[in-house]
Amino acid sequence: MVHVRHGEKVRKAVFPVAGMGTRFLPATKANPKEMLPVVDKPLIQYAVEEAVEAGITEMIFITGRNKRSIADHFDKAYELEHQLEMNNKKALLEIAQNIVPKGVSCTYIRQNEALGLGHAVSTAAHLIGDEPFAVILADDLIHGEKGAVRQMVELYEYYKSSVIAIQKVTGPDISAYGVISGKPQSERVYLLDKIVEKPAFEDAPSDLGVTGRYIFTPQIFQHLAKLKPGAGGEFQLTDAIQTLLTEEQVLAYEYIGTRYDCGSKMGLLKANIELGLLHHQIGDELHAYLSNELPEKLK
Repeated sequence: MVHVRHGEKVRKAVFPVAGMGTRFLPATKANPKEMLPVVDKPLIQYAVEEAVEAGITEMIFITGRNKRSIADHFDKAYELEHQLEMNNKKALLEIAQNIVPKGVSCTYIRQNEALGLGHAVSTAAHLIGDEPFAVILADDLIHGEKGAVRQMVELYEYYKSSVIAIQKVTGPDISAYGVISGKPQSERVYLLDKIVEKPAFEDAPSDLGVTGRYIFTPQIFQHLAKLKPGAGGEFQLTDAIQTLLTEEQVLAYEYIGTRYDCGSKMGLLKANIELGLLHHQIGDELHAYLSNELPEKLK
């Protein structure tokens, strides 16, 4: 397949954050699920930090109702900063001031109707233009020595192709994922043949499930524009990927890192425990509690 040349650098990331988060009711009745904390940071901040680590400087949030606290979180908090400065709390002031690093911008688009991930991404077309870009789902918190998005950006810069993140999924759980089939290209890299959304276990083309990280060439917008609504009237991103790969190569990449499905209660709890153990302030104390006090409570 002939390579199509695209821009060298991935500078923009789209964060679809318009979902209702009903699995976490009542916590998400008035608070976005993306603002649920893991230790001391909301999920959306982990996602933005992963993008910044990859060299991305323009953050585009696709929002909906009850999502204003996301914009507030990344905005300057004059009163808070003044209070911390007056109280000489320099370490906390630095944390508040550096939630958005210098040189990074945030833009917000309101998705008026919840019409699926494909529709959410398509609303950013006018801000992306003719550039490659990332799509990051904050529900998937991926922890590793090098961020998954950075790994994928480096892959994009080498191949100049769209890249979707995958992981091995064992057993019937595969039915909850988009599932790929593809030819091994190099270590952890597959040339995509097909992507199937939530197949039955016996029909899954592989044990490789799609996770919430993507790098796209701008050609994806042409395919999103042609989408017809699928189940539930939603426009599926996987359908656009399937037609994109008929025109240019698309790669699937098995990233290095640990994924926490923070769209589920159990995944969020696991992330809090495991990242809590790594936290510089509470890690030792949490380890002592889990080792000494918790076993007694479980008897």
